[in-house]
Amino acid sequence: MYLRNPEYNLERAARFSWPSGGPGTRGWLLIAKTLLTVNSEREKKPPFSSIFLEENQHSRKNIVSAFGKQAAERKFETLLNHLSHPPSFTTVRVNTHLASVQHVKDLLFDELQKQFNGLNVPILQHPDLQDVLLIPVIGPRKNIKKQHCEAIVGAQCGHAVLRGAHVYVPGIVSASKFMKAGDLISVYSDIKGKCKKGAKEFDGTKVFLGNGISELSRKEIFSGLPELKGIGIRMTEPVYLSPSFDNVLPSYLFLQNLPSAVVTHVLNPQPGEKILDLCAAPGGKTTHIAALMRDQGEVIALDKIPNKVEKIKQNALLLGLNSIKAFCFDGTKALQLDMVKDAEGKPPFLPESFDRVLLDAPCSGMGQRPNMACSWTLKEVTSYQPLQRKLFTVAVELLRPGGVLVYSTCTITLAENEEQVAWALRTFPYLQLQPQEPQIGGEGMMGAGLAFEQLKQLQRFDPSVVPLRDTDIDSLRDARVEDMIWLANKDCIGFFIAKFIKCKST
Repeated sequence: MYLRNPEYNLERAARFSWPSGGPGTRGWLLIAKTLLTVNSEREKKPPFSSIFLEENQHSRKNIVSAFGKQAAERKFETLLNHLSHPPSFTTVRVNTHLASVQHVKDLLFDELQKQFNGLNVPILQHPDLQDVLLIPVIGPRKNIKKQHCEAIVGAQCGHAVLRGAHVYVPGIVSASKFMKAGDLISVYSDIKGKCKKGAKEFDGTKVFLGNGISELSRKEIFSGLPELKGIGIRMTEPVYLSPSFDNVLPSYLFLQNLPSAVVTHVLNPQPGEKILDLCAAPGGKTTHIAALMRDQGEVIALDKIPNKVEKIKQNALLLGLNSIKAFCFDGTKALQLDMVKDAEGKPPFLPESFDRVLLDAPCSGMGQRPNMACSWTLKEVTSYQPLQRKLFTVAVELLRPGGVLVYSTCTITLAENEEQVAWALRTFPYLQLQPQEPQIGGEGMMGAGLAFEQLKQLQRFDPSVVPLRDTDIDSLRDARVEDMIWLANKDCIGFFIAKFIKCKST
């Protein structure tokens, strides 16, 4: 994991240790290679050489023949390097239910002028996703002077800061002894999770995120008051300059990764339909479905965690969408097996109740960016494939004949993506793989036994297909719009999409 600028070199971040019982110190690189063809029964990980050579023979043959052993290793080293950096663009989706794209684009331009002190950063409308706006990320910035006064934040907070967020109080782990409100301080991410809460100094592995102004003193931050949840440090000189969307046009904009917006367009919901979002939190795709349907029809959103369901409801209310009904319910139990009438549209549901189903499945999340820390064990990662299959089976049963099922994940593993497609086609012969529109990602990866024509019908977003590059305001002035759109399509999070049609009743 290495930033392009040597001053912000993250190579050391790749050398962290796994939790007790995990695969060892090779971390990201080893687990990603292992999970090309993961064996869900393997709980301890042997050295990479034996993993690569002793995997499932069919998968190994296809992968090695596609890349060659050394090329496969280089590919995944490159991929993991990319995953440690933020994408080249911030992506926001316009809530077209309440406003036109041009109107929101104009409002956003004024907001960015304020945030960037008049710096003219372009806002691009995506040509194939008309409700999506793209904002280039500037960085890494090389000449930020580190301050003596420091604050340490947790890894997840650090990832958010690299994508434009300010530092909120709950994310602050440590602060210098004499830090006061109004101080200019340097912010670092504790990527190993070794810093003790409330520490006055930290000499462990940390990654510089930039400088900011403290809104509170050290004493106030660590006072223990639960109501302290607002901004603790306002970032003024981040390594990566991205807009903050904290309370910015909240009814008009939804911060969303590019492939996540592609998914809903692939689903292609139509007004008047009944649609199920089986694993819906936090509601980005749910609200996108409702907006594309012009809020006409019924969108059922399920999630089994109560506070996440509340978040879906809040987002629907904020965006003015009335067609969404969110329920706290386990998606694996959403099928009503005894053929009695369902209770007023609440789960569980009778078979063949929905015109379209979106299964944005729980997954290992190994495509998320930036990611400078890894806390999974191999056992945890391999637990997702059986769960995904349970959910997929329910989704198929709930889909009407002629209906569309879209399966997606934000991970890079073969086991959770192409292998699941191959399994689905074997298990449900009445499902047919469908071409996708728009087709923005690349084709699927070999190794799961799918035919070349089938791989072309999938979308795999692989950020390693383009080289990492620095972006500054001068390079943006000289860039062509079509080149920036091309880069935004490629340099995004790792993601996977498959689209099926159900040809007959089950």
